[in-house]
Amino acid sequence: MDVAVELRVLTGSLAREEGVFGRVVEEAGGSVPELVRQVAAEAEEAWKHYAVKGAAGPDTPVEIDDALVQIDAERAAELLTYLAADDLVFPGSERRDRIHARRAAERVVRLLGYEVAWYTNITELSPRARAWNPVTRHTFDGVVAGAGDQFTVVLLQVGED
Repeated sequence: MDVAVELRVLTGSLAREEGVFGRVVEEAGGSVPELVRQVAAEAEEAWKHYAVKGAAGPDTPVEIDDALVQIDAERAAELLTYLAADDLVFPGSERRDRIHARRAAERVVRLLGYEVAWYTNITELSPRARAWNPVTRHTFDGVVAGAGDQFTVVLLQVGED
């Protein structure tokens, strides 16, 4: 299977639950903050009926860049799995099969390559604590993005309570 096609299928699988958005761009050296902002805008539009009136959040790639921290490939696979299978709003609530999500996340990481630069806005994720730097106007959001030589991948989950 063509790598681009496989990445799109896997990212679509990871983003199949409500409130989870994914995108694959065939572009070497693409701007991660710009792509995250595009996916965040898509999520904000799709979820505008859930948003808190007057909520504010990052509007520019520069503001998105300030929210992101670099992570390694292992952490990226873990967070891709979490965003696909778990719920940011209700910790401990599984949204889908974790084993399938983990296999898809690991395959995305392998296809992009382990030397890829990975980023997230999630600063703490444990059973007792969850913290992140917002990338949307929603109360809850988590993003993982990887930029390789040929492709950039983004997976974003948004939520409201």
